Amino acid sequence: MMLVKSNGIPVLPTIFDDFFRDWSSTNFSKTNTSLPAVNIKENEDEFTVEVAVPGMNKKDFQIDLDNDVLTISSEKEAENEETKDNYTRREYSYQSFKRSFNLPKNVVDSDKIKATYKNGELSIVIPKLEEAKPKPARLIEVK
Repeated sequence: MMLVKSNGIPVLPTIFDDFFRDWSSTNFSKTNTSLPAVNIKENEDEFTVEVAVPGMNKKDFQIDLDNDVLTISSEKEAENEETKDNYTRREYSYQSFKRSFNLPKNVVDSDKIKATYKNGELSIVIPKLEEAKPKPARLIEVK
């Protein structure tokens, strides 16, 4: 029986696939080089940016707005030391990320942007200007 290859990649996984699988993980909490997942929602009144960043504290974030570019960044360093009878174990970790988003011009009220961090999720609410909100349809009388 012959195995069929798709784009040069074997159909059946190899033992090496299992061994190296976690090295390409995009989960922010497991690696220090990937980006956290982001959801962006829009309704009539505002945009909401939700960033999945478990294990962080609100003091770990820096949020900047410059020329309609919203930038979210974080750096976190940790040191864990354990000393027992005849050994010491010391571990260091460093995590950082930086994401930037272009906000639409003349649409957002930059003075009223608010951010909260709760249960591993950073939420940024970006209100729209009144003149940018959709207007209800109206009937125009013909004279």
